[in-house]
Amino acid sequence: MTDTETIGTIAARKAPTQKRARERVERILDVARDIIAESGSEAMKMSEVAQRAGVSIGSLYQYFPDKAAIIRTLAEQYYALGRNCIGHALDEVRTPKALQSAFAALVDEYYGLFLQEPVMRDVWSGMQADKTLCALDLEDARENGRVLAKAMLRAVPDRDPQLAERSAFLIFHLGEATMRLAIQLDATEGRAIVDEYKRIALRELGA
Repeated sequence: MTDTETIGTIAARKAPTQKRARERVERILDVARDIIAESGSEAMKMSEVAQRAGVSIGSLYQYFPDKAAIIRTLAEQYYALGRNCIGHALDEVRTPKALQSAFAALVDEYYGLFLQEPVMRDVWSGMQADKTLCALDLEDARENGRVLAKAMLRAVPDRDPQLAERSAFLIFHLGEATMRLAIQLDATEGRAIVDEYKRIALRELGA
């Protein structure tokens, strides 16, 4: 099974089509975020989500067959937000200096988001225990790597395209690992780890 096929298995939940149903799903997700922020995903119970969202447990299961489906949907939303931010930041890059500046700003923004978002930290901390989340994570790094590789080629047109895409994929994959490590450390050491990653990545981007 490919990464894309694995990601496709997430769609076991009922897809809302009507406005009222979409609003109900968003309310469920908002409640899930609140619960995770308060006590972590392990403590989240489907019965509590249903009660606080004001829906029956049967309705909840129509949209989300289990707790993992809720967490994966939240992860999908964070990934989509990240891809949009990355695409916007790199879209106008045309020189090595601009590429380095834009990427450095992205790293700092991402780290800040990790520190501010307990739900994101919780979701990503449980990544290794969920194969579907791992596949989502890998595909997200690939997609972001493709965007970064295009910016690298605009900045330095004589780069080898294959090497640029491989390097960009690795930069994003290592970046996500760096963030997960950094948030487990105290603030001073975490910041130092992120800065060291940034130094290594910027050196590659400026080549």
